[in-house]
Amino acid sequence: MGESYGAWRMGDDDRLMDFVSSVNIACGFHAGDPSTIRRTVETAVGKHLKLGAHPSYPDRQGFGRREMALSAAEIFDFVLYQVAALKGLCEALGGRLHHVKPHGALYNDAAKQSEKAAAIAEAVKKIDSELIVYGLSGSRLITEAEKIGLRTASEVFADRTYQPDASLTPRRLENALIEDDRKAVSQVMEMVFEQRVTALSGEIVPLRAETICIHGDGPHAVEFARLISSSLTARGVAIQ
Repeated sequence: MGESYGAWRMGDDDRLMDFVSSVNIACGFHAGDPSTIRRTVETAVGKHLKLGAHPSYPDRQGFGRREMALSAAEIFDFVLYQVAALKGLCEALGGRLHHVKPHGALYNDAAKQSEKAAAIAEAVKKIDSELIVYGLSGSRLITEAEKIGLRTASEVFADRTYQPDASLTPRRLENALIEDDRKAVSQVMEMVFEQRVTALSGEIVPLRAETICIHGDGPHAVEFARLISSSLTARGVAIQ
């Protein structure tokens, strides 16, 4: 959330916040500006949501979705910078930073590359060892964060399809995004109750589902969130 700019409206962020328990707020490197970030934090604090930093590669033109050949030291520095800035904003506005979830290409790279994952985890620990790291279920980011004693939340996606290795289907490929609300709800139910997902190939892939991601910029984000929330609570699952 918070991925708009200045005079631009916040989109569906306000409505989406009514159906979730935590938010990942852009830190300015892929999207967002100080005013937008402040408004997003204030709104989330007012709705009593858990606040997360959403650091990315320094890539505003590519919305943080392009891979960048940066060293582990560079990644450590820009994650430290972004997370520290959002932490300060949260505290200034009466909230408290709860977790860190990398964005876009940084998230995908950290899922598979131990060196980058370790750099992110070290930056998070340097700021606050109580912060929770959100990472793709089964990823190197989860492994590296747990290795240095950080708490983690294994993340699954309601609006993305999966490959047989438990990775997300790259956005450049067909069928990477789920746009049918029934398919999104069905996938979430499978992941939560069966701890598995059906890949595009039809293979059954085991995973651990502890937090569910819905992209705030998706055209069906609010409806997905509403349906998923109501479907889970109807089956006795508390969202908290």
